[in-house]
Amino acid sequence: MAECLRTPRNIFSPFFFLNESQQPPKGLVLFYMVNNVHSIGANWGNQATHPLPPSTVVRLLRDNGIQKVKLFDAEARVLNAFSGSGIEVMVGIPNDMLATLANSVSAAERWVERNVSAHVSSNSYVILFFVQDVHVFKILTIGNEPLLSTYNGTFLSTTVPALQNIQAALIKAGLGNRIKVTVPLNAASTKAPTATVHGDFRPDIHDLMLQIVSFLSQNGAPFTVNIYPFISLYNDPNFPVDYAFFDGFSSPIDDNGRTYINVFDANYDTLVWALQKNGFGNMTIIVGEVGWPTDGDRNANVGYAQRFNQGFMSHMNRGTPMRQGPVDAYLFSLIDEDAKSIQPGNFERHWGIFYYDGTPKYNLSLGSNSRGGLVAATNVRHLPRRWCVLSPSASLEDSQVAPSVSYACDRADCTSLGFGTSCSNLDGRGNISYAFNSYYQINNQLDTACRFPNLSVITTNDPSVGTCRFNIMIETPNQGSGGLLLEPVGLLFQMVVFLLALL
Repeated sequence: MAECLRTPRNIFSPFFFLNESQQPPKGLVLFYMVNNVHSIGANWGNQATHPLPPSTVVRLLRDNGIQKVKLFDAEARVLNAFSGSGIEVMVGIPNDMLATLANSVSAAERWVERNVSAHVSSNSYVILFFVQDVHVFKILTIGNEPLLSTYNGTFLSTTVPALQNIQAALIKAGLGNRIKVTVPLNAASTKAPTATVHGDFRPDIHDLMLQIVSFLSQNGAPFTVNIYPFISLYNDPNFPVDYAFFDGFSSPIDDNGRTYINVFDANYDTLVWALQKNGFGNMTIIVGEVGWPTDGDRNANVGYAQRFNQGFMSHMNRGTPMRQGPVDAYLFSLIDEDAKSIQPGNFERHWGIFYYDGTPKYNLSLGSNSRGGLVAATNVRHLPRRWCVLSPSASLEDSQVAPSVSYACDRADCTSLGFGTSCSNLDGRGNISYAFNSYYQINNQLDTACRFPNLSVITTNDPSVGTCRFNIMIETPNQGSGGLLLEPVGLLFQMVVFLLALL
């Protein structure tokens, strides 16, 4: 996810910037298989305790007419699943590899050989753009938002050398004319205090940004930016809600003859102006991430997510005031990830347009299949219909309640609990049951995962209430018998203690 947007003092200015005070997910080096398709793409992350098999996800993408996907790891079995699919693929490497790639051309060469050349057939140099059954790598993107101040300058000195070394490795592999290199950047890389005409790259990274953009221009590569209107609402309760969406803002903003009715256009055009001001007005732009979460915050819900994503689907073909025409973009994201860090916020695990099991969350027309709405994943098998809940005989005054709930939430996913979330309607007993069941399901319904001392019991009666879903985990090929325990999460501990204090 991109870093969080914040609003400047004038909240009705169209130019909102990203707040770097919150920790983003690990960054990426990506490569991109392109056939110049102007359709929506999707980000598919793998930070899940029980991920769907790659073949199932490929089928899910195809059934929904999604022709482009952005991955967050260069895993061979995942890349191989896309062979013959006709789907364009962008693949990533973490920011923490930038130093290695920057300091060693041979390391960059090994990475390209292992993760690019290995997936391009020996005769693909001739047929690279004409067949769909080989992996076609056209763009590599180095790092994910590596210039955020959150990183305290960690990647400032390694981003450009990594770009150069990867490009050199591609040239050595005979792919230099086929594959380009770019860096996904956060919208915080630009700054516009009052209007797009004042837009420019941030002063503290201005020279570095010019190096990067010059490199992109020289190599015919695109500028990739992540834009998140949701975070404006998350950070500022006074943010005008309608300005985050595409269906009308009561106070349109006139900016030197250009009218802005949504913050996405304002952020996008601030970048357009910054590029133009610095002599790169014709540079291609890719929106690497854009979307809306469905849980974990009072503004993260199914209604808002459907409103935003459907609005974006209608809007993307029109473009922005400064860039008319289709916007090349990737929805964030395809499927929920229940093991993501929640340091930026509890919503981090709920960006998917599909639940963890490939079930659609809401009606969304992507305009690319004849069925009109989202199509669920096929051949997904769930564990038996049983749940772990608080025993009816258990007392809320039991001294083991608080540490048990804390233990469960630290090692599972309780981000649907709390004010304004999908499970905010639960009472104290319901909150405890939700925590127990989350731990039980993530550990593959092991009997030992529902043995909280004199507190828990297994039931076959679905405890789901209203919008609050008590999930049943899916089967995965390598789930084994021991389940998966996650690292403790301090924020969840605090949240659970707070909930219990209200009992």
